[in-house]
Amino acid sequence: MSAYRNVTFDELAPGATASAHRALTQTEIEALVLVSGDIEPFHVEDDEATPDAALCVDAVGVQAVISGLLERKLPGPGTRIVSQQFEYEGHIRVGDDLSASVTVREKRPESGLVVFDCEAHVGERRVLSGTAVVEAPRRRIAYSDIATPEIVLRRNDVFARLLRQCEPLEPVTCAVAHPCDRDSLLGALEAARRRLLVPVLVGPPARIHAVAAANGADISGFRIVATEHSHASAAAAVALARNGEVETLMKGSLHTDEMLAEIVAAQTGLRTERRVSHVFVMDVPAYDRMLLVTDAAINIEPTLAEKADILRNAIALAHVLGIANPKVAILSAVETVNPNIRSTLDAAALCKMADRGQIEGGILDGPLAFDNAVSEHAARTKSIRSPVAGRADILLVPNIESGNMLAKQLQYFAGADSAGVVLGARVPVVLTSRADNVRMRIGSSAVAKLMAHARRAARVQ
Repeated sequence: MSAYRNVTFDELAPGATASAHRALTQTEIEALVLVSGDIEPFHVEDDEATPDAALCVDAVGVQAVISGLLERKLPGPGTRIVSQQFEYEGHIRVGDDLSASVTVREKRPESGLVVFDCEAHVGERRVLSGTAVVEAPRRRIAYSDIATPEIVLRRNDVFARLLRQCEPLEPVTCAVAHPCDRDSLLGALEAARRRLLVPVLVGPPARIHAVAAANGADISGFRIVATEHSHASAAAAVALARNGEVETLMKGSLHTDEMLAEIVAAQTGLRTERRVSHVFVMDVPAYDRMLLVTDAAINIEPTLAEKADILRNAIALAHVLGIANPKVAILSAVETVNPNIRSTLDAAALCKMADRGQIEGGILDGPLAFDNAVSEHAARTKSIRSPVAGRADILLVPNIESGNMLAKQLQYFAGADSAGVVLGARVPVVLTSRADNVRMRIGSSAVAKLMAHARRAARVQ
């Protein structure tokens, strides 16, 4: 018999109760936060006051325990939670003995709703109390009848780490080029609220004010640089950076080509001796470290010399993000040099350039296929002995097609979030996509802020 057979509405009686009691593991706490649907990174944080505890979790985890009792035990499968009203007191930590209970207080036959009293304790300390109203199932259902999705835990919250790095640093000025739609404007305002950026809004004032009004946003405290259209917005934003009025740029609701054309313009742009390139800073739930993918957005079919610059840009970014000696996997379809596959020849040449000091700051290896780059098991199976294989921090892709597909597959198939930034120009550029969620836009802003502060420090030296 299934461990999770439900109790129907007719079978429920006032006073009926279900409970759970156990010491919480780190994996369980991670899962509780995930199933709660709350991904705010600071809801899972290090607890310096208790060094023996790996994680400290607030109310969302306790609420998830109560929801689990209602949906799995009483009433069980087929239950729909209608409303919850809880009061919370304190945190739970790894190793705490958590006990929780739900008890039927009232049945409402006319609506099929049931009111439950809910409580949770850690030892004698109460951490939750309140009520939940559920729609109880009318027919028998066993847990084995229900398809349950596999949950992948986000064991390495990259964006939380980036935000913590940003906390002690003052926000940096950012020209937002043409923030004339909801996402580009609100994303910049959210970055300002979190003290990542001080946005300078560059675009048609009437359109910017209309978007703000439609979304209830107050932009009265922000500078607006008036332009007539998107081309002019890109040019004006780049001019602000060139004149030293802002330290970062952010693409708004205009085409990437418009923004990049102004950045790389020979006379009025922001070019340096480096090739301009793009890096995705990826938070992949199943991977145990930050993953940088380059270049998946700008360089279409880079030459060997251009790949060397792309690597130098990515390695420099890795240093800023706290990876002192990044492991760089140079990707191809195979892990051996094949004269008929150009990317394998480029990989071999890049590794030799690193040996001769032409590319510094990282450990390079290639060619490596994707599986060998990120899976130690795959590398062992193919007898690849390498300090990079299976533990790559940076993936250099052969061309924009393979990079774009890889990044999007990680996002849509592996649940990855990504922060996008353009490097090699005088200032870092946040290159957002219309499909980016708020978490990804905030991550991109955090990367740009860290890069801007690193440039400040380099100028002082």
